Amino acid sequence: MSAGCAIDACPRGPEFLAAVLQNRFNAEILDRTGLLGFTDWWLTAGCLAQTVWNLKAGKAPETGIEDYDLFYFDPDTSWGAEDHLISRCADLFSDLPIRIELRNQARVPIWYRQKFGLEYGAVQSASGGIDRFAYQTTAIGLRRELDGDYRLYAPFGVEAALDGRVIPNKALPIASVYAAKVARWKNIWPHLDIMPWVEGGDADMCDD
Repeated sequence: MSAGCAIDACPRGPEFLAAVLQNRFNAEILDRTGLLGFTDWWLTAGCLAQTVWNLKAGKAPETGIEDYDLFYFDPDTSWGAEDHLISRCADLFSDLPIRIELRNQARVPIWYRQKFGLEYGAVQSASGGIDRFAYQTTAIGLRRELDGDYRLYAPFGVEAALDGRVIPNKALPIASVYAAKVARWKNIWPHLDIMPWVEGGDADMCDD
């Protein structure tokens, strides 16, 4: 199980949480997902960092967010088990005008090679998918425990998200994915500082 850490134990964690919760959809998802009975799950990816960027840019918190990613881990990798939970999730959030993408991270290695031509590697927890994001900046997970406390999973920290720096993560050789995403992001959030994907070396800061 990916335990993450208490909000106060992560540098700038309280600042990040306060910003993320200004998006009412993030808040609703975090409040309700515990009802699905997961022991290992995270709300993750763009919906968190992009909320922060919207606030920085003076936009409504939900602007430009295409979907809300929920990662969970279940050793039952059958399609039927995941599909059942996707249906339950759709019912739970049917009143929200957003798209929620629920995915069992234990299943990703099964279909990833066929879809992308790359080996994904075994996954042992919900955080395994976060570790493989093409961007360090959005490799962040947040969840609310049944006792009401929030926990954060941020292997690269939250500073880059808060400061608008987009940094590649080369856990997988997916430079084309990185390039396509950051081009879209820069169009919506022009203030972002984008670091280019440089094969075989560290990237230099690129402001345009």
